[in-house]
Amino acid sequence: MSPQPQFPQNPQDDLDAYLGLDAGEAELRARERGWTTVRSLPPGAIVTLEYMARRLNFTVEEGRVRRCWAG
Repeated sequence: MSPQPQFPQNPQDDLDAYLGLDAGEAELRARERGWTTVRSLPPGAIVTLEYMARRLNFTVEEGRVRRCWAG
């Protein structure tokens, strides 16, 4: 058998701490904490379901983070 691939680990972070933050502030904080890709999306945005390690997603409404999830 071939060896299992080693995927990068997500930063250890409290995703709930981003809720309510200004979107720009949240992105800066996420990058400081080691997230390599930060994606801001409007409510109801259609996104693909592929998982990307070290990516943080935000749903932003009225300039504030309303939802946050990894991948």
